[in-house]
Amino acid sequence: MDLSTLVARLDDELRTADYADVDASANGLQVGPDEGTVETVAFAVDAAAATIDAAVDADADLLVTHHGFVWGGLDRVTGREYDLVSRLVEADLALYVSHLPLDGHPTLGNAAGVADLLDLGARNRFGELGPEYGGLRGRLQDPLDAEEIADRLADELDHGPGGGRVLDFGPDRIEHVAVLTGSGTDWLDEAVAVGADALVTGEGKQQVYHAAREAGVTVFLAGHYATETFGVRSLADLVDEWGPDTHFVDHPTGL
Repeated sequence: MDLSTLVARLDDELRTADYADVDASANGLQVGPDEGTVETVAFAVDAAAATIDAAVDADADLLVTHHGFVWGGLDRVTGREYDLVSRLVEADLALYVSHLPLDGHPTLGNAAGVADLLDLGARNRFGELGPEYGGLRGRLQDPLDAEEIADRLADELDHGPGGGRVLDFGPDRIEHVAVLTGSGTDWLDEAVAVGADALVTGEGKQQVYHAAREAGVTVFLAGHYATETFGVRSLADLVDEWGPDTHFVDHPTGL
């Protein structure tokens, strides 16, 4: 498959251009030539030395990640950026990145994956980012208590050695759930405003404890990496249908 064709199809599916003004990440083809041929695509959460090397070992022509390494522009290619670019160029490996577009995609995204896991119905967009959104909210078909939701997340997600955390300040039976993966506690006020009983995200900040307690909302901190494997896995399944071979690189951070 032509690299330019694959990139265009990914950009179209993910609506990459629509997030250009709200995302610091340089989404789309971050490193690579204008033209090329793609037979194998590797997928990973992070663009890092370990995942690049694993993609090279898989004989990939393209690495697709959720987190790239160009944020808010790239003034100099030195240090870590030089090392990563060198690894990619020397291996003739292109890099495609999708950050917020992949978080908020209604069916392929990270939030959608967590919503599927929890069997949320009546879904709406959540996590306002200007004119776009980074998450989803919905309703549990059968209300659950915090421990039951935590157990379901623990069974399906690789939290790392620290495990997931629960700030159990919501109602005894949770019905309305907001999901914003990664670092989403800054959207707690929005969760309160839409009537959510709980917010599921990856990692938190110190101030979320008191804010959640005072608002009466349960917060599940299920791991940044753990909540953001869904998107790249879903993209791998989609690209596999388009023709190229696909390979998922799992490199948990425990965070």
